[in-house]
Amino acid sequence: MRQIITHFTDDDLYKFTMCCAVIDNFPRAQVKYTFTDRDGTVYPDGFARDLSEQIAMLEDVVITAKEIEFMKRRCRYIPGWFYNYLKGYRFDRRWVTVRQDSAGHLEIDIEGSWADTILLEVKILAIISELYYIRTGQNASFDYDSYYHKTYRKAERLLEAGCVYSDFGTRRRASFEAEDTVVRAMKDCASSRDWPGRFVGTSNVYLAMKYDLLPVGTMAHEFICAIGGMYGPQMANHIAMDCWRNTFRGALGTFLYDSFGWNIFSLNFSEDFANLFKGLRVDSGDNREQLMRIVDKYRSLGIDPRTKQVVFSNALNVDQAIEIQKYAVEYCQPSFGIGTHFTNDFDGVRPMNIVIKLIATKITESWDFYNDTCKLSEDTGKHTGRPEVVSRFMDALNFKQK
Repeated sequence: MRQIITHFTDDDLYKFTMCCAVIDNFPRAQVKYTFTDRDGTVYPDGFARDLSEQIAMLEDVVITAKEIEFMKRRCRYIPGWFYNYLKGYRFDRRWVTVRQDSAGHLEIDIEGSWADTILLEVKILAIISELYYIRTGQNASFDYDSYYHKTYRKAERLLEAGCVYSDFGTRRRASFEAEDTVVRAMKDCASSRDWPGRFVGTSNVYLAMKYDLLPVGTMAHEFICAIGGMYGPQMANHIAMDCWRNTFRGALGTFLYDSFGWNIFSLNFSEDFANLFKGLRVDSGDNREQLMRIVDKYRSLGIDPRTKQVVFSNALNVDQAIEIQKYAVEYCQPSFGIGTHFTNDFDGVRPMNIVIKLIATKITESWDFYNDTCKLSEDTGKHTGRPEVVSRFMDALNFKQK
């Protein structure tokens, strides 16, 4: 079977920035992740074996001098020492356990040093998605010429509506070629004439390098959730923001606030943090409601929300992004991260609903126990983690779900 991931930077930028922040702030931390298929997909016989082979192939994937040169040029906020770490980095299949139960459901567990295992999530999810379509034969229907034109039309609509947007679609893409086609079409459209909107770039570092675009991204819930496991959810956002500014000195200033709900974040989001961070990312809940919470918070701190960026990334499509743009532009500087709708939108093909989430952590390998953690979503029914852990964290935060 051909190798699916062949480039070290075929990954989301936020995995590299978080990895850097982890080494800088939590160099000895250990973590556990687990895989969840929200649709309960029954995978073909032997899928776990094929996936294990693909993960083993990652051991031969190393960063190149060209990739390092590109990141140094376009990601100036990353300290130079981090590239020395990446030069010596090697994937290890022993960090990952893959199984398939008798019904065909997929089970994956990851455990090891946080700084090492953090670079597995996006790659494994991308492999699972592409491998599934290969094993089920659905990839035979992928028409990339038609997909280019379909994507080009999406870009025209977004740009004409004044949207500032990026590709966030690596994790659940139909294939590497699908995302490559998307980024190429988006760049071609954006450069065809002057538009009211702007295509900023892609979260995929390798494709950003290939098309000389800006790699886009900051952090994922994982960073805050791990800190919540180590220190408790009440101050996790505060500690995360403090660590982030210490590592990146004010760069990468978009904070993902919804790991444990708006209320506790709002209590942690003091005036100094509000001034330091350029904006916030909305990744769950009702977009309009979340926007108005953000606007009210900035105003309560004496900050004009129109000077702040709000990134919307909650499972968006083109229609939703354009709708949000129309009302959000009056309150803030809106932008959009669009994922699966860009990279897995072939006719008759259902995108996978898969995630890998960090579920436990310990601050040092010398501890003989882990602390459980979870994520509390603003969307009903989308909390991640063991039910008893979710319940405990909700109680600790007086978290009220609508």
